[in-house]
Amino acid sequence: MRILGIDPGLQVTGFGVVDVDGSRLHYVASGTIRTAAADRGNLPARLKILFDGIGELQARWQADEAALEIVFVNVNPQSTLLLGQARGACLTALVARELPVAEYTAVQVKRAVAGHGRAAKAQVQEMVRRLLQLPGVPGPDAADALGIAITHAHAGASLARIGSQVELTQRTTGRYRASRTR
Repeated sequence: MRILGIDPGLQVTGFGVVDVDGSRLHYVASGTIRTAAADRGNLPARLKILFDGIGELQARWQADEAALEIVFVNVNPQSTLLLGQARGACLTALVARELPVAEYTAVQVKRAVAGHGRAAKAQVQEMVRRLLQLPGVPGPDAADALGIAITHAHAGASLARIGSQVELTQRTTGRYRASRTR
């Protein structure tokens, strides 16, 4: 199975492609999509760069599944909104190409890769290098994306085993219910 990991960002979006063969992981590719070519104030153009970039990655690497980092809430609400829009462009690009998409928090990725949820960027980079037996440390955005793919390789297999053993049902709690009439 081939997994495309995405670490969304409005200026720099990291990507990582990993092949999974049983419990073995094999590095395929990694890098970044940068939106600097578009005017900083032209949000739609920057989002299009992300959307098109994700499409090019899928066309080139033919992933079977994708994994995306869930946005965390910044101190600055405007930054959070912009990051959410970048994430939305990436998510839409993946879904438009009919890829199953899993989502993980930064803490889940750090736990899966480095062993604890408060790992520093340098620790994540080094562990990604070791787990994928890379000759050098990948850049921070690419390392995060590879970490997301690694997390999905491990968690996705576990969730699939659980799903095959347990019938999953939808919950109706919190959904709209018809009002009473007299």
